Amino acid sequence: MFVDKRNIVIKAGDGGDGATSFIRYKGVSNGGPDGGDGGRGGNVYFVGDARKTSLIDFEFKRKFFAGNGEKGGPKKCYGKNGDDLVIPVPLGTVVKDKESGRIICDLFYDGEKKLVLTGGAGGKGNVKFCTARRHAPHFSQKGVKTEVRRVTLELKTIADVGLLGFPNVGKSTMLSKISGAKPKIAGYHFTTLSPNLGVVTRYEKSFVVADIPGLIEGASEGLGLGHEFLRHIERTRMLVHILDMSGSEGRDPYEDFVKINAELYSYDQTLAKVPQVVVANKMDIFGAEENLKTFLKKTKGKFKVFPVSAINAQGVEEMLDEVYAVLETLPPLEPLKFEQFEYDVPDEDSFEIERDEDGAYVVIGPLVDLLIRNVVLEDMDSLAYMQKTLKTKGVFKALKDMGVNQGDTVVIGEIEFDYVE
Repeated sequence: MFVDKRNIVIKAGDGGDGATSFIRYKGVSNGGPDGGDGGRGGNVYFVGDARKTSLIDFEFKRKFFAGNGEKGGPKKCYGKNGDDLVIPVPLGTVVKDKESGRIICDLFYDGEKKLVLTGGAGGKGNVKFCTARRHAPHFSQKGVKTEVRRVTLELKTIADVGLLGFPNVGKSTMLSKISGAKPKIAGYHFTTLSPNLGVVTRYEKSFVVADIPGLIEGASEGLGLGHEFLRHIERTRMLVHILDMSGSEGRDPYEDFVKINAELYSYDQTLAKVPQVVVANKMDIFGAEENLKTFLKKTKGKFKVFPVSAINAQGVEEMLDEVYAVLETLPPLEPLKFEQFEYDVPDEDSFEIERDEDGAYVVIGPLVDLLIRNVVLEDMDSLAYMQKTLKTKGVFKALKDMGVNQGDTVVIGEIEFDYVE
């Protein structure tokens, strides 16, 4: 089963909570704080794997979560970091943010590893909150909780040459003649239901050829199988357009040629710049010679045309020489060029203030999330820490700039209090 597009859910690990602990052993009745930090959550990576040829691994499993960091312990013991998650994908897989459609990474090379999500930071233990005035903090920090992200995986086959044409024109037969590939070959439409790859060796060099299945008129709009596989043509350096020059199925070869190219250019205009060689196949069938003459008149020499009979390999060597010569003039395949999308890492100093329907001042943003992780409502030292943070980070000044008055209600997370100068 060939799978070349799937949506999955990924999540980096949550950070472990810091510990609130005090030194306890015989002879020490009031030991100082010794709570350790929580462990970091695991990261999520994608890695290119040349052994994989499809996204079949994501057919039944769609959720991938990295390990969470463990809680800190007494005696300043740090919690264990969460296990990183490494997701192997076939070469040519493009990872996109599902919501925006923007590209996160393109896994083009074998072993190429990309960090996509960073695990949450571990919370600080209470030993980290000791100051000259706060000798025994009874609070610690919770670990950072990470968000679930939805991404789209798209496999774009990496090949030097793309074989294209209507169903049953001989693409699979051609691939079997020029390479060691053994695609399914039969005398009916849509025999090939997934791109087949073959390696062709020519003059001590080799190149990869892909048989792109299912192209018919309307493929760019979702007809046939072409809408599933047009993306695989985007990576090719050149195209070999195979035609049934005999017209054995009642179609006109020139009209086939025009229709398939129209579908290509409708899907992606840049494909018009990709070099294209035309192969007039099935020349061993009656009527092919006359059709070839008509085709050459209509194309007016704009394309190089090679008469062949793939079934008995007639003319194939000359065609391969031309493909080899064209490839020698073309630059090597490269990853996509794109503006990389990265998930935002919030600035923990940033905040916003809004007025709710009751007139209360509501402070929101990453700074509030930080305070929620740190503040224990039942502990006076913790509340004093929150008040100092609000002052040093400019929250009180911002409230004054918005016109807050004595006794007005201020809401920070689940904490609600009256403003007092």
